[in-house]
Amino acid sequence: MMEKIQRFGGAMFTPVLLFSFSGIMLALTIIFKNPMLVGSIANEGTFWYNSWSVIESGAWTVFNQMELLFVIGLPIGLAKKANARAAMEAVVTYLTFNYFVGSILEHFGKTFGVDYTGEAGSGTGLKMIAGIKTLDTGIIGAILISAIVVWIHNRYFEVKLPDFLGIFQGSSLVVIIGFFAMLPIAILTAWIWPKIQVGIGSMQGFLAASGVFGVWLYTFLERILIPTGLHHFIYTPFVFGPAVVEGGITRYWMDHLNEFSKSTEPLKKLFPEGGFALHGNSKIFAAPGIAAAFYVTSKPEKRKKVLAILIPVTLTAVLAGITEPLEFTFLFIAPVLFVVHAFLAATMSATMYAFGVVGDMGGGFIDLLAKNWIPLAANHWQTYVIQLVIGLAFTAIYFFVFRFLILKFNFATPGREVDDAADVKLYSKKEYKEKMANGGGIVMEGANQYTEAAAIYLEGLGGSDNIATVNNCATRLRIGVYDESLVQGDTAFKEGGAHGVVRNGKAFQVIVGLSVPQVREQFENLLKMNENTEGDGQK
Repeated sequence: MMEKIQRFGGAMFTPVLLFSFSGIMLALTIIFKNPMLVGSIANEGTFWYNSWSVIESGAWTVFNQMELLFVIGLPIGLAKKANARAAMEAVVTYLTFNYFVGSILEHFGKTFGVDYTGEAGSGTGLKMIAGIKTLDTGIIGAILISAIVVWIHNRYFEVKLPDFLGIFQGSSLVVIIGFFAMLPIAILTAWIWPKIQVGIGSMQGFLAASGVFGVWLYTFLERILIPTGLHHFIYTPFVFGPAVVEGGITRYWMDHLNEFSKSTEPLKKLFPEGGFALHGNSKIFAAPGIAAAFYVTSKPEKRKKVLAILIPVTLTAVLAGITEPLEFTFLFIAPVLFVVHAFLAATMSATMYAFGVVGDMGGGFIDLLAKNWIPLAANHWQTYVIQLVIGLAFTAIYFFVFRFLILKFNFATPGREVDDAADVKLYSKKEYKEKMANGGGIVMEGANQYTEAAAIYLEGLGGSDNIATVNNCATRLRIGVYDESLVQGDTAFKEGGAHGVVRNGKAFQVIVGLSVPQVREQFENLLKMNENTEGDGQK
């Protein structure tokens, strides 16, 4: 069950990867349309203003079609075969579901306590999705329907029908089953979801009123669950869903960014819910402190090597907001440091919130600049000075706390390994090619710089015959195996550049980094090649 939940969480991250760029582009258009920042050239009606309005309309794509992106994203990550067809099936079935819901409310809306005659929009509980006026179930509805379609696809896509019904098998059969399944689900949704919307409204009030402690608890859970891969379930309802504000913090923030930039009211008063999106500060300010502690506590003869490892992962954390490569460098050898990290990250966010810092700050420094500091600096620079002071203070706190704990408990952090010969090479590129040649003289088409790492991970996971499922999220290659005893130790995977391996029964997560999509592609190519080779051998 944990493996399935982790795969589900990883699949949810597929569309989330698109939000960062779109958010930055939106922020830039709002900056360039603000006369306070660029002068009278940005007055409404000018060529400059109209040109940036065109760009802005395109930048809203991801946010306006958020539900459809999650509907498409889940099959890509969860369908066992024919992922592209599964994505098509999910879209068709999701649209069918919304047509059903819209029609039910049109004819029986009063029965379910829904006024369907009004315009769809904020506060009505209704929304236009792909031109369909329907209940606003947000990403929750999208994920639920898509998950149902993936289950139907995995179970019935390869079912063989009699020849005279052959036209109805494959994707057609999945959509047919989905069609009939959506009708009762649509009725249940029309009946239950309006009550859930009331509950969400109450929860939003509770969380907003929970103040500093609520922000602390949210950030702590978001960090501490990273090793399990379940942190997606914490931040997604807040940042992209209705947990604290309709449409999610990211959408609401971008909708009102221009308004906030012109107001002189404190940001915390304008948008107190923004305290639940401060978790990116730990990515920006914690990473340098942790890296510095690792460097100064490493053995002098190993500091150059440690520095070479720390610089890229620290820059990745600070600039892009991807912290897993850094965090997993110490998670496995000193788990207590990760608990301390989660505690400090939560305390940092809570402290900033107590001093009035709010916004959409879930990413790295580039995200922070584009979506917060630059567009709002004119009237809210004092808030960001406070944020910077608190952040740098926590950088120092991280450094001294981590340095103290590493030395006190003699943790084997990078550069302090007990066994200096632990870094044993598994395969070189030459050795890999020789191994492939000895296996039958096959040269794999499409091989590139990621093939070697993929081959090392495949070997470390017990070979092709031991691979049950393949998936990935932003930085991890998620693999299900048949026999976990065949999987090698972390040292084998580190030879491919991995930062570590999360082990949970038959579920394994290889911490690859930002190149994980390319590594996964080569990993799957190797699986297909080995499958074809075995098939030829059997023939």
